[in-house]
Amino acid sequence: MNSRIGNTFQGHMRIYSRKVLPVDLDPREQEALLQTEEYQETSVETPFLYLTADLPPAPIFQDEMKQNIIPQVPLSQILSKFNGMQEKEYKTSKESIVKRFEIRRLPPFLIMCIKRFNKNLFYVEKNPTILNFPIKNIDLSDILSQDEDVRAQHPNTTYDLIANIVHDSAGADQGRRGTFRVHILHKGTGKWFEMQDLHVTEILPQMITLTEAYIQIYELRKEDSQKSQSA
Repeated sequence: MNSRIGNTFQGHMRIYSRKVLPVDLDPREQEALLQTEEYQETSVETPFLYLTADLPPAPIFQDEMKQNIIPQVPLSQILSKFNGMQEKEYKTSKESIVKRFEIRRLPPFLIMCIKRFNKNLFYVEKNPTILNFPIKNIDLSDILSQDEDVRAQHPNTTYDLIANIVHDSAGADQGRRGTFRVHILHKGTGKWFEMQDLHVTEILPQMITLTEAYIQIYELRKEDSQKSQSA
């Protein structure tokens, strides 16, 4: 995508895929299938404009106080999906495919969507898990490909959060109801502001990390790479 949007938000990843063997076969039959082309691992290079991060399943039980447990998960855990080693199984009505995602190029501005909504037979269910994330100095070198050529093209992999979109809702069918808020960093003053409709209020950075983040935008730091070049 040779455009301003592409130059700003587009990254590249390599997706590895392999078909899962049927579990009802004996070991000899499974070994024979592994030798066929159908069950060989394949890879494809593809661009992306945003990363979709998966939250762990929300607990279905209550704690001792008869209240719903709201779990917390660190940002590094949901980003490990893209480290090129962690496998995720995708099931269809006919087969199951295991995939791995390897980041080959990090964009200047990284958009991340946290997958909070799942549709069941009755309504759209929302996962309330709280994402623990820092506001500054987020090093994404752990999810960058280990290829030496790729790493040589990324002298800096540190990002800062500049925008955070939150979805607020309660009760059943939370995916179709609720409201949105957005937190924006004013780079001139270094202050954070919360905007909802026409209301704009200043907010402490510590309060942003307590929200149910839905979409986040991170900016790649340039100062570290500039320092290394000048040195």
